[in-house]
Amino acid sequence: MAPVIDVRSSVVLPAIREDIELHTEDGLTLVGELSLPPTGEPVATLVMLHPLPTAGGFMDSHIIRKAAGRLPALAQLAVLRFNTRGTSSPRGTSDGTFGHGDDERLDVDAAMRFVGERGLPHPWLVGWSFGTELALKYGLGHEIEGAILLSPPLHRATTAEVAAWAGTGIPLVALIPEFDDYLKAPEARERFSSVPEADIVEVEGGKHLWVGESQTKRVLNEIVQRVNPAAAPLPETYETA
Repeated sequence: MAPVIDVRSSVVLPAIREDIELHTEDGLTLVGELSLPPTGEPVATLVMLHPLPTAGGFMDSHIIRKAAGRLPALAQLAVLRFNTRGTSSPRGTSDGTFGHGDDERLDVDAAMRFVGERGLPHPWLVGWSFGTELALKYGLGHEIEGAILLSPPLHRATTAEVAAWAGTGIPLVALIPEFDDYLKAPEARERFSSVPEADIVEVEGGKHLWVGESQTKRVLNEIVQRVNPAAAPLPETYETA
């Protein structure tokens, strides 16, 4: 009988993992990783945009790391994660310096160009905190299936940039933690009211950093429910080959 792995904590399930580099139009090299399903082709692609690097966010921020560690095997998804300009992680340091969400437009461009060059299917932007600002500001400039926002603070995305998503037919999903430090549900519903079709998900007991296995599972299940609903809910165990 094949060994069975309990899916919890920091488990890393099988995947085809490749250290990659992204190249921006202003000449920077960004470091990252592409994780593909261990067998078969991916049904969709998650382009992960990490939290604020000046507050410790990077490509290994725990929800992003766990998405890469679990979802290729459990949900047949490709996961692309990378350090935005000037950001460091065990993978390495991306060139450049923090651009306050402005210069990072070129980082998103580079990631989406990589998706196209590799022929990765059905890309979704998944932003967390600062990463949600990048998704909102620059996502509509690319061919994406949708965007999922984890703990959006709405500090940098303008009213016009949010409203631009209305009527596009591109799904916009925002997970709002009950105890968020920056944007709680009532204000979130007001700020996203310009996009009537936006899916605002209030997460009872949730916090901005989604700490704890129960919150991790909730977030990953919400992502998979949108991107590959056939794989939801995610299993609690994984049988190795």
